[in-house]
Amino acid sequence: MRVLYLLNISNPDRLSADSGWIFADLLAPALADAGAEVTVAAPAAAGDARCGFHRTQVPGTKYRARFSADIDELAALIRSERPDVVVANQIEEAPAVRTALLEAGSDALLAGYCHYLPFSFASGGQLLLDPSLDDAGLGRPVLLAFAAGLAACDRVMAHSSIAASWVSAAAARMTVDLGARLRVVPAPRDERLVRDRITTQSPCDNGEAIGIYNHRLYAHYGTGQFVDLARALSASGTVRLRVMDLFGRRRAGRKGLDDSPEKMRDQLAALPHVQVVSDRGDRVRYKNLLAGARFGIAPFRPGCPWSMSVIDCQGMGLPVISPRLGWLAEHIDPELSFTTPAEAVALAERLATDDEFHAVHAKRAHASTADFAPALVAARYLEAVS
Repeated sequence: MRVLYLLNISNPDRLSADSGWIFADLLAPALADAGAEVTVAAPAAAGDARCGFHRTQVPGTKYRARFSADIDELAALIRSERPDVVVANQIEEAPAVRTALLEAGSDALLAGYCHYLPFSFASGGQLLLDPSLDDAGLGRPVLLAFAAGLAACDRVMAHSSIAASWVSAAAARMTVDLGARLRVVPAPRDERLVRDRITTQSPCDNGEAIGIYNHRLYAHYGTGQFVDLARALSASGTVRLRVMDLFGRRRAGRKGLDDSPEKMRDQLAALPHVQVVSDRGDRVRYKNLLAGARFGIAPFRPGCPWSMSVIDCQGMGLPVISPRLGWLAEHIDPELSFTTPAEAVALAERLATDDEFHAVHAKRAHASTADFAPALVAARYLEAVS
């Protein structure tokens, strides 16, 4: 099977912070191991030497990534690669890809991967636009483009059963019947971030355990709620927080659309018992930062369909405490889920001080990622597009 993998990269300056690129870099070699011929078309190469690569332009903004597909380039690429399957990781590009397939005379299967959902659902079932994609009122056009992309695909893949149910519900509201085209295919875990032996972590030298928050600091990730939790945890005196600055210095164009990561980073850095650190794009340094922590904290992002950072923690045997929302409610052990800040503080303190409780959940966390090994995910991926 010849697979043409179309990948938008939103963070070319810090690939380690781009989950879509990490996903492709882990998945492409696993697909090759399974016998597929893979070519990645992206602004940066992903995979290993067995994978072909076609360099594409970096879209200037997240909106250009959705609305500025080059059909001439796509058609030429399809003619040269002659794929059996084309994977569009930016669902909104799927109509342009379908057009290019038509012009190239290709009967390749078109699969879309719902890497990011431009909507969420309120507790009453109300469909909400993603605020991060609603600058100048563009939220509804993005949502409609997402629906058009779903309609153009032969297969639609989503990370989890929760994400699949949301995609199906949103599609139905926009009169797109997915029928039997929808598949659940999770993202692969990074085997470099999987600890062989799970042991109870020791507290820091000063007697405080470290809780790590390794998520993007955008306001739409619910970072403001995490800042409030960080204040409460700092006041407890039992836990010290390690916050990852995943982006470092961002391009002016990206900051111009949303400068909340910088603002949130500064707020967190000003709190006592909070350390803001960077892995500098080095996966070994990142692993060491995780290894020195006692537990992780999930993001407060509404409608979260997946979190590679949560999987990173769990693969390292770090229990993750989480608000009860989105895919997190499906994946995180109910004993580690919370509704109020007080519950979150109590869970963090118990993980910090109760070795038996921590050991049980460290093993559960590690085991919860077993099905996300790249080889297993690649098999599900190929089954989904066969």
